[in-house]
Amino acid sequence: MIFITAKFRVLPEHADRWPEIVGPFTQATRDEPGCLWFEWSRSIDDPDEYVLVEAFRDGDAGSAHVHSAHFRQAQQTLPAHLAETPRIVNMTIPQDDWSRLGEMAVPGHG
Repeated sequence: MIFITAKFRVLPEHADRWPEIVGPFTQATRDEPGCLWFEWSRSIDDPDEYVLVEAFRDGDAGSAHVHSAHFRQAQQTLPAHLAETPRIVNMTIPQDDWSRLGEMAVPGHG
C-alpha cells in the first residue's frame, strides 16, 4: 500500500473550520475505490496544525487520487487557507491494513 502522512499548517483564522473546509475533498477521497483510509487529526501541540494519515491500495490507486477532479480542485482552493506548504512522508509498504502494536497488547482484544 501507499502510506502517506502530511502536516498542514492552517492559517489561524481558518483552523477551527478546517474540517468543514476539507469536508468535500475528504469525502470524495474516501469514496475512491483504492482509498484504504483518509483521516484528519488536530495537533495537541499546535492548534493550527492538522495531520492527515492516508493510505491507498497501491500505486495505481495513488495515481488515480492525484489525477482526480477533487484533488485538482483541492490544489486550487486549499492553499488559500494554509500558512505554508504542507509537509509529507510518502512510503510504499508491504501491508494492506494497520498492524497491532504488540508491546501494548490489550488482553482479550487481539
